[in-house]
Amino acid sequence: MFEYASKAATSALARMRRDVHEIVEALTAALDAKHNYTRGHSDRVADLSFVIAREMGLPRIELYQVHVAGHLHDVGKIGIPDELLTKTGIMTVEEFEIIKEHPVIGDEILKKIRVLKDLSPIVRHHHERYLGGGYPDGLQGNDIPLASRIICLADAYDAMTSFRSYRSSLTHEAAIIEIIRCSGTQFDPDVAKAFLRITDMAEVNQQYAN
Repeated sequence: MFEYASKAATSALARMRRDVHEIVEALTAALDAKHNYTRGHSDRVADLSFVIAREMGLPRIELYQVHVAGHLHDVGKIGIPDELLTKTGIMTVEEFEIIKEHPVIGDEILKKIRVLKDLSPIVRHHHERYLGGGYPDGLQGNDIPLASRIICLADAYDAMTSFRSYRSSLTHEAAIIEIIRCSGTQFDPDVAKAFLRITDMAEVNQQYAN
């Protein structure tokens, strides 16, 4: 009886996680679709973050968290004016300070949703830098959640290799060079090493073929 109940509970938990994942994917797809240049960004960041995390040997529950948080990393941009998100020229200091609020907004949104609140610190800290100087809290090293460090790199890679309203995209090779250059400063070197190990894998090349 206990074994049956345990299996039923496990199955129910799996269904709940699947349902949450589907809702999150639909929500972020709707947000990405607001602007042509961000369409698919959250999906790609989530998938690349998952592949990096798997390469690093993270356990299944953490793989799930990284993937869902990857989908949600930019959810706070819902609170940022569209004219800033689509601006083609150079941002003023004041405008960039507003843009920098989106991880905090995302954190506050997720804190209010019981099944997602554990992901709020991951979203909050995905723009921290490994050597410090990132935002919103200026964390560094292992004080930054590992999932945030993974998403930071995946987000940066996808942004570099995608067209933006203010610049054209970099090639895969140019983005790789930039990640190597910033390993240990912007990016966790262990995350960067894991990423470099999987850059020849079909799962990555299929999405980022030039």
